[in-house]
Amino acid sequence: MRREHMSSKIYATITGVGHYAPEKVLTNDDLEKMVDTSDEWIVTRTGIRERHIAAPDEFTSHMAIAAARKALAHAGVAPEEVEAIYVATCTPDMVFPSTACLVQAGLGIKNAYGYDVSSACAGFVMALDTASAVISAGRIKTALVIGAEKLSAVTDWTSRNTCILFGDGAGAVVLQASDKPGMLSSYLGVDGNLSDILYLPAGGSKLPASEETVRERLHTVHMAGRETFKIAVNTMVDAAQTAVARAGLQIQDIDIIVPHQANHRIVDAVATRLGEGVRDIVFMNLERYGNTSAASIPIALSEAVASGQVKSGDNILMVSFGGGLSWGGGVWVWP
Repeated sequence: MRREHMSSKIYATITGVGHYAPEKVLTNDDLEKMVDTSDEWIVTRTGIRERHIAAPDEFTSHMAIAAARKALAHAGVAPEEVEAIYVATCTPDMVFPSTACLVQAGLGIKNAYGYDVSSACAGFVMALDTASAVISAGRIKTALVIGAEKLSAVTDWTSRNTCILFGDGAGAVVLQASDKPGMLSSYLGVDGNLSDILYLPAGGSKLPASEETVRERLHTVHMAGRETFKIAVNTMVDAAQTAVARAGLQIQDIDIIVPHQANHRIVDAVATRLGEGVRDIVFMNLERYGNTSAASIPIALSEAVASGQVKSGDNILMVSFGGGLSWGGGVWVWP
């Protein structure tokens, strides 16, 4: 495909955002009727008050398409302009084809490639990095990056330690080539030695679906809560500090932080470690969505933009951690 000449320095810039949440809302009061818990217990330990739950016939691809439509409209970009689709998800509609393929068909995009990025909660930051690199290399001009999850499909609704945490939803951004700075830096990493603190055991080639795996609830999220908390805080602090340093900035130069919305105690601990006053620039919507994994950051970014909390020229820090263990941080300038 022939490309038009662009300037020697190409940046990937976010030009549109959008998000989608299912209609059904599951409150803490609702959960009190399902497991041994209480609203006070959940709010004190997590900060979550409610979460959105997808309908039985509403899948990850449906939510991804809905969020993408809003992002495209916000950017003023037509589907035929999109050249690449990256969908960050750990709850795809099926093992294959990829959710990106289903999004392509659903949006009527004609001339794009696409694939899924599976890095749990860190997936969106990793997908953003990939799309930005391809744009900066001059290979494409427009990409659609989506984080979408139907975690309710892999939640053990009998476990009070995990079912209180997760929700469904999707967020999307449009990335476009520009001669003005967009992505300033990123920092990504994985450590498979810590794969057993947050994982979904069955459904792959190691433990294919069987009567036993279903009976043992091995197709649901398993988490070592205490270990996850400590590692999450250390990992997010390191990712944030490294990404900011790579951008040639200090934390005081950041105007807004959009973290993975996992647990308010984790985010508060990270903010405290990053320095005085940092908590004041952290955007949180955890109480209304719960942990939506790869959808968490793009939903929060979309809401921050819609509420006017992101202004032209702002330095934005996105930072996340997830199963794998995986992590990522990135610094962006809002156009």
